[in-house]
Amino acid sequence: MSRTVEVTVLSAENLQMNKKPLRGNTFVTVHSDASTDAGAVTKVDSEGGSYPSWNEKVVVNVPLHARFITVEVKSKTSSSSTGSNSIGVARIPISDFIGGYVPENQLHFLSYRLWDGNVRRNGVINISVRVKVPERSSCSSNSMPFSAVTGVPVAGNGSTGVVTGFPALWLNYQRNL
Repeated sequence: MSRTVEVTVLSAENLQMNKKPLRGNTFVTVHSDASTDAGAVTKVDSEGGSYPSWNEKVVVNVPLHARFITVEVKSKTSSSSTGSNSIGVARIPISDFIGGYVPENQLHFLSYRLWDGNVRRNGVINISVRVKVPERSSCSSNSMPFSAVTGVPVAGNGSTGVVTGFPALWLNYQRNL
């Protein structure tokens, strides 16, 4: 099972090769750490140099057990049509855009430091991420007659009541009044 993540690769800043500014022909690959597929690839930006801009949306299937999405900026080599050099890699934790207090389909604008093969800083990548949430079936569907209840069961005796979020410090607060 997997979830669909929509990544918009916006731009990069201050990219270098051997401590010299890039001249162009950069592209980005996006894949998850737990996926067996090759991931997604953007088009080549031949004009941006050290400050390329793609503004391209790619869709990646991320397994539920994945922990990171890897974004890698590469530069095409002039000697071969299929060859490329890695400029920098950023590993983005899934927890940066899934979980927490915002809905899964919320759009997140993120910037990450790129690291080259020698573990040196090499620019910044700017992306936006949105988890595509499947539309729920209608309420009249027979496949799920009851709505899900979230919380902790009150007792182990078959009770259907639940406790939902009383803070532990509330009792101490009442005693001090």
